[in-house]
Amino acid sequence: MAVRKNQATLTATEKRNFVNALLELKRTGVYDGFVRTHNQFIMGDRDDSDRVGHRSPSFLPWHRQFLIQFEQELQKIDSSVTLPYWDWTVDRTATASIWGADFLGGNGRSRDAQVTTGPFAYSTGKWNITVSVDSRPYLQRELGAGGVQLPTRAQVDTVLAMTTYDVAPWNSLSAGGFRNFLEGWRGEGNIHNRVHVWIGGQMSTGVSPNDPAFWLHHCFIDKLWADWQRMHPTSPYLPAAGTPNVVDLNDTMRPWNNVTPAAMLDHTAFYTYA
Repeated sequence: MAVRKNQATLTATEKRNFVNALLELKRTGVYDGFVRTHNQFIMGDRDDSDRVGHRSPSFLPWHRQFLIQFEQELQKIDSSVTLPYWDWTVDRTATASIWGADFLGGNGRSRDAQVTTGPFAYSTGKWNITVSVDSRPYLQRELGAGGVQLPTRAQVDTVLAMTTYDVAPWNSLSAGGFRNFLEGWRGEGNIHNRVHVWIGGQMSTGVSPNDPAFWLHHCFIDKLWADWQRMHPTSPYLPAAGTPNVVDLNDTMRPWNNVTPAAMLDHTAFYTYA
């Protein structure tokens, strides 16, 4: 079974294996397929039934399945590779190890936000952006340039203490519920969304998986959901059934034909966290 580790604890070999597997998925075109899927299914109007990836209760199970599927593709390249997570409550600066030249590379340069260091720099010829919101073919980052700070542990703990998974109207306007506060549409921390904004570049768009940091960020969001589930074992996924234009517990999540939120509730069937 896969054991997902904190990226700060990875050995040099584990970092290299993870990076090499990413580069191989990019070379074969498999990686860009994940970028397209994310861009297609994350957003929609508040009453749009395609809205499964964001602004809805299925935000967390949808991304859990998305990460599982991606991790399985990595393991086809190298069976030793698992998705690491980035605890941005601890490693919260532009000089943290995650941005090292031996791992994800650093910040973008000032004039165009182009990442010029590390294995995903455009100059390597191995990481051209082809699924794009503009015509620029290079990875972009603007770490912290928007003036926001990464979420703190205290902000995360406040959200983890919430006892109800989600509440009506089951979207970004929901005034309570763990899901909407973790996703970042409500609450002082703006947890998930704030990290995308802090990184900037492609991470602030629908094609955010173009940046490998996407996987480490969402792996930590998934870990926080797992932590919440452990802390509140009697708090179920909501809504349960009969809710228009929302993915209920046993509804299928597109684009998959046989994956429901119910099937995603027990992450230990697929992986554990170190």
